[in-house]
Amino acid sequence: MPSKATLAHASKTGARAEAQRQRISAEAARIMCEEGVRDFQTAKRKAANRLNLPDGKNLPANQEVESALHEYLQLFHAERLSGTLAELRTVAIEAMRFFAAFDPRLVGSVLSGVVTAESVVQLHVCADTPEEIGLWLQDHNIPYEETDRRIRYGGERYDTRPVYRFNADATAVEVYVFEPQSVREPPLSPVDGKRMRRATIRELEAITKSPAPASFPEFNAPD
Repeated sequence: MPSKATLAHASKTGARAEAQRQRISAEAARIMCEEGVRDFQTAKRKAANRLNLPDGKNLPANQEVESALHEYLQLFHAERLSGTLAELRTVAIEAMRFFAAFDPRLVGSVLSGVVTAESVVQLHVCADTPEEIGLWLQDHNIPYEETDRRIRYGGERYDTRPVYRFNADATAVEVYVFEPQSVREPPLSPVDGKRMRRATIRELEAITKSPAPASFPEFNAPD
């Protein structure tokens, strides 16, 4: 049976580790909000470095950082957050109308509501081939960039999906393309590791409780 001294040491070590996780979470949240860093891992490592803490030890989970980010936004940018979220969801609704033929779903921070000035609208769409999305954008004279992103499914399965990125006014939109047979299985969220939440345009409109604007924003080449 462990001695009292051993238990006391373990308790102190655990408390110290928890305190470090909280400090890193708070600083990572500030970095994501004020410096426009979108990647959780990058923000956590930057935070640990600035706090002079080991960047591979006592790092918080992404969900802890998102929670800290939500608190930071509510504390320092509550009024701006409300306006930013409304603007992003307006763009999301119009983008989903634009891609209506491809069964679009909204995912990510614009759906969760934890957004910063650097947040982007992320959509999942369904197409037989990725080229359909590229041709759709070309037919509407919309400049875009094409890349790909690695996503994770349950059972540690990974896949790489094509992504089209363009700007609607000053808002970046990222469109992830899925085949019809795979679109029904949501990938795992990078925040909490659970199945990613998705919303249809009707679900998003119900959340916003505001009518969609009549005209679509002007599209520009991505920065």
